[in-house]
Order: sequence, then C-alpha cells, then structure tokens
Amino acid sequence: MGDSMLELESDTFDHLDLQLLSALEADARASFSRIAAALGVSDQTIARRYRRLCEHGGLRVIVLRDASRLGQDQWMLRIRCAPDSALAIAEALARRPDTFWIGLASGGTEVLCLTRPRTPGDHDELLLGKLPRTPNVVEIRAHQLLHRFYGGADGWIRKFAALTEDQIGALRPDGEPVPAAARLEPEDEPLLAVLERDGRATYPELQRATGRSESWVKRRLAALRASGAVYTDIEYHSETLGYPVVASLWITAAPAALHSVGEALAGHEETAWVSATAGPSNLVVTAMTRSTAGLYAYLSGPLGGLEGVQHVETTPFLRRIKQLTYPVPR
Repeated sequence: MGDSMLELESDTFDHLDLQLLSALEADARASFSRIAAALGVSDQTIARRYRRLCEHGGLRVIVLRDASRLGQDQWMLRIRCAPDSALAIAEALARRPDTFWIGLASGGTEVLCLTRPRTPGDHDELLLGKLPRTPNVVEIRAHQLLHRFYGGADGWIRKFAALTEDQIGALRPDGEPVPAAARLEPEDEPLLAVLERDGRATYPELQRATGRSESWVKRRLAALRASGAVYTDIEYHSETLGYPVVASLWITAAPAALHSVGEALAGHEETAWVSATAGPSNLVVTAMTRSTAGLYAYLSGPLGGLEGVQHVETTPFLRRIKQLTYPVPR
C-alpha cells in the first residue's frame, strides 16, 4: 500500500503499537517471534506490547466465519426504541451469538445491529418473533447486505500503511493448501467455538476442545483459512488510536453508479466497512474520524464529491455495546 494520510494520534500508543496491530491484521495467529522478526524488535517487546494493547486498548483476536464467502445472509437492523429503553434492548441483543457490531445512535433512541443468522429459522425467530414482541420497540428496519466492498478480512488498520509489502508478506501464513470452495462441516463447530472466543488459542487447546489430533487441527484450520470460510480478525478501541468518532452512513447512490460509488468508498481512508444493502438506501458505511469536525470534513469532501451520490444519512455511534463476538465492558 502506498503512503497514507492517516496518522496515529495518541498519548498512550505509538507507531510500534500500530505496526503490531497491522501485523495481527495480516495474520492474527502469527507467533510473537515471527511478528518480532518482521518488525525488527525482540520477542519480549512484542509480547509486552501485545499484553498492554489487550489491557488498555481493548485488543482481542478472533477467528470469524466469513458469511459472504459461505453464502450466508447478513442483515443490518435499525431498531427505534422508546426513550430510556434502547440500552437494555441493545444489551439483550449483544448476548445473542448471531449478533455483532451493536451500537446506540440517534440520541440514544436507535440501536444499530449486524446479524449473521446461521439458519433461516434464526432470522425468522429474531425479526418475526422476539423483536416485534419486545416492549418499547417502536420500529424495526431490516436491511439485507447484498455485496461487501470493504471489511471482513480487509481491516481498517491496514489503511495506515504502517507495514511494507515485504513485512506483510513475511507475516502471511505459508504452507497452506490451495484454496477450495468455502465450506464448513459439523465437526468444525467445536474448533470454531474456541477460536471465536480466542483466535490465538494454541493447537493443544484446540486439540483438547475438538478431541482430534493436533495434526488434524492444524490441517483443518489451515484449510478453512485458505478457502476463505474463516478469517482472523482483531477488535480494539479506535479511540486509543486517536479516532473516537464512529458513524454509520446510509447512502443512496444512483443505481447505475452503485458499484463505482461502493468501490470508491472502499478506498477512502475513513471507511472501515462498506456494503451494498437492500432498503431505502443502497449503501451502508462505517466511518471513523478523529473528531466531529473530521466527520464533517469527510462528508462534505471525499464523500460529497463522489459522482452518483444522491443522499446521505449520518448516524453517529454514541456508545458501542458489542464489537465482534463479545459485549464491550461498561
């Protein structure tokens, strides 16, 4: 990646921390010694920085199923609630295993939530069963995600361009099989149950959880990653990097310009996630900026200048309730 205008602005973390996060985005299961060799520091330094990022930066490593590659539906829910009830509803949703990226928006009266139902029954049970019967839910808008332009295995940290291509190449897993069609089998569930809690779980830990041999665990995880069925991801507090403002942008683009606008948005430094969606708007974006003024500069500048954009609705996150697989501690 070329030079980036994104800069680290934090009194707590420095460029080496950013490089470590970038290395974990490249391969979150890479050993500390491999990361240290790529970054030119000691193993002890990487271990110490990793622990500090976990304790003070909210760092967690997770292995996730890639719904897009697996052909599974994903939905973005916008749940409008009566005053003083949104937090309780958001926290209840956060306890479900089929939800992630939950936040409060619209002055605390709207819950934004991504869902990843593993069966049609999960989707029906949530949208047609539980939510409509939930007291104080005023309105539910469900937007099916149609095409991912950015996100998933492509993390926002890489837009800082903290690593060279050679460093990224040194960190990527090697020895993996030729990618095959993305597919999960029932016997993968115990393996993924551990990795969705701790993406750096050791092979002996995975062996004990699955009851399989260590060689089987290594081969199966390598095959799942190579096929794209799963990928490693990291979650962290963006405010520790100096980017506390997070907003969802609901964008309407002219149908003929939908793909070109989506591709352009994916290249913007402020965007952490971009997807085409069904519903009144046809694109949804997660944007991250240093300040409210920075968000305005993005809306009126790079985004506002895109040909084909007809309308933008901005909903800043007031509080993150859940990032990937676990609720955010209060």
